[in-house]
Amino acid sequence: MPEANPPKIGHHLIALAGTALAAAAAQAAPCPDDRAATTEKAMHADERTTLTIGIMALPMFGDPLPKEAILGAGYVAGIPRLGVPALTQTDASLGVAYVGGARKDGATALPSGMAMGATWNAPLLEAAGAMIAGEAHAKGFNVLLAGGINLVRDPRNGRNFEYLGEDPLHSGLLGGAAVAGIQSQHVISTVKHFALNGQETGRHFVDVIIDEAAARESDLLAFEIAIERGQPGAVMSSYNKVNGAQASANDWLLNGVLKRDWHYKGWVMSDWGSVDGVESALAGLDQQMGAQLDKAPFFGAPLAAKAASDPAYATRVADMNRRILRSMYAVGVDTNPPVIKPIDLSANAAVAEAVAKEAIVLLRNNNNALPLAASAKSIAVIGGYADSGVLSGGGSSQVQGMGGPAINVPIGGDGPFAPFMGQFYHRSVPLKAIRAHAPNAEIRYRNGNFITDAVTIARKSDIAIIFATQWTGEGMDVPDLSLPYGQDALIAAVTAANPNTIVVLETGGPVMMPWLDKTAAVIEAWYPGARGGEAIASVLFGDTNPSGRLPVSFPASLDQLPRPKLDGSDTLEPRFDGRALQGETLSANYNIEGADVGYRWFARKCSKPLFPFGYGLSYTSFETGALHIDPQTLTASFSVRNSGARAGAVTPQLYLVNATGSARQRLAGFTKLTLAPGAAQQVEVKLDPRTIARWEKDGWNIAAGRYSFALGNSATDLGTPVEVTLAARHWKP
Repeated sequence: MPEANPPKIGHHLIALAGTALAAAAAQAAPCPDDRAATTEKAMHADERTTLTIGIMALPMFGDPLPKEAILGAGYVAGIPRLGVPALTQTDASLGVAYVGGARKDGATALPSGMAMGATWNAPLLEAAGAMIAGEAHAKGFNVLLAGGINLVRDPRNGRNFEYLGEDPLHSGLLGGAAVAGIQSQHVISTVKHFALNGQETGRHFVDVIIDEAAARESDLLAFEIAIERGQPGAVMSSYNKVNGAQASANDWLLNGVLKRDWHYKGWVMSDWGSVDGVESALAGLDQQMGAQLDKAPFFGAPLAAKAASDPAYATRVADMNRRILRSMYAVGVDTNPPVIKPIDLSANAAVAEAVAKEAIVLLRNNNNALPLAASAKSIAVIGGYADSGVLSGGGSSQVQGMGGPAINVPIGGDGPFAPFMGQFYHRSVPLKAIRAHAPNAEIRYRNGNFITDAVTIARKSDIAIIFATQWTGEGMDVPDLSLPYGQDALIAAVTAANPNTIVVLETGGPVMMPWLDKTAAVIEAWYPGARGGEAIASVLFGDTNPSGRLPVSFPASLDQLPRPKLDGSDTLEPRFDGRALQGETLSANYNIEGADVGYRWFARKCSKPLFPFGYGLSYTSFETGALHIDPQTLTASFSVRNSGARAGAVTPQLYLVNATGSARQRLAGFTKLTLAPGAAQQVEVKLDPRTIARWEKDGWNIAAGRYSFALGNSATDLGTPVEVTLAARHWKP
């Protein structure tokens, strides 16, 4: 839900985004639907498939690129005769992608999607989206392949770092806000990967099996909310199959759910190299992208031939064009073309830093070990390349600042996609930032390669800070949730030598912590982006009060997961392309957990996670007043007071905990507000009825009866439930 009282930096950013949104709305007339219909009718026969197919705009396939193309993810030719611009596309979930340094430029890297999810701050993400789009626009791009909405069904998924979390309401609201911010700058955004893209192992052929109700109440609900909130110009299909049909040719997903039920007016583009034939057009796919990666350019000449001989294809091609044109006109890419210009990278880095600060989650703070006193006499900083930079995730979403990465640790492999797969570190140095906060302390660094050396320096210091990293990337999953390179042993040894040890985690998602109880404090910094080092130091020393809350559950063991063994992990060799070799098949049964993803699964199994969804500590304290719920308007009201001595932000979370006599846990609403010490605020949160309802047959259904809700600080830290009686209600999407 919208933040009631965002931090000061957020006010400025949100105001900018709001102004841009208003300007965009003012320029949306005349009706984009009417304009699209008029332009489509004026197309000549040889122009009718122009917008339906695009290439990967990188010089790795032998053929020269069109002059208008910009090195990046994709290029779709325009129709100059009709004033239709070319589509210049870049990967941009976390900033304008680096594409292996092909453009020789830099961009501002936001923290990872998981980090952005940890902010629980939709207005801040809207402003961050506007910042990314502004940079993209200044580099010549008008389409961002952004908006990662997939739920985190398995913490081992290598691409989780791009996504926002495990809950559909949370991911939908935050992801939709980021998309709205992007499109406020006259840049089209996607949402992706539609749908149920829960693992990278066998990603091109894994068949996800799930019942409709379970899908509607989980992953699809996240997309539905994000599309409602952000109105993205395009939806990108996923690589995997869903119930036997490829997602890019899935009639139920594309024609049924997306276009019929949700009344989506934009277009569906394929993920790169995921189209198997021209028949995908009839199943709802509107644009074949990265055609060089497919067996053939199916939406070129083959589609034109089909349209010339088959009325069904002719009708479909007309619809494909109208959808693409409609999004162009709605967002204003034709009237506000990209203009190459200088970028204020310093100002944009401040946006990235604001997100990073709100994303950091304080997981443990034994005896108030944090914040650190600036008067600390000696500090040992150990591991994690903290003397060089902060880690980022790998793959197509990789972003780098000017000058490229601080360091690149190769992970092996060759071929055209090898440049995407290094362990890249941003040029934001935690060691430098720590020294700036403690100028009078003796600060010594050890890389952690030798445990004995790290233990020796830790014993000599008042405080030890260990930076622990877990790299994840597109195209491969992690085999387990341990920290690689022997870091668990390193942390155990250092904490034994110095009980004042603080662990800073830079990870793509959840990890195990066998050493947790021996630490003084632990913070989860995720992949913190362009100013991650500065953000980490700010939280460690108390300049920033930690306000991040976990967007995912941290399991205590793999045995707690719906699938203790990741499907295919023991039979398939990791491959970036994820394509099936001859005879390979793979299925993933999502009906095990169904709609009960993440904290819902833990609640269903009465299982205690290591850290629950929504969890996060603070340097101050808050008190929440009595909860009241209006059953007619589904509005919750309560008061929040900062009862501590520091200003800070808090995220009250409202959960459905019982429905008509049956236990059922669902996040139904949330907000985020900042309060000065002693300040109080009355809060209202509108509940989304879909989080209360069940999907039955062709629509949402709330059965008449008594429902209980509880307000809390996490999925497991809940107050006294409040019971209300709700009338029966049934509605279609």
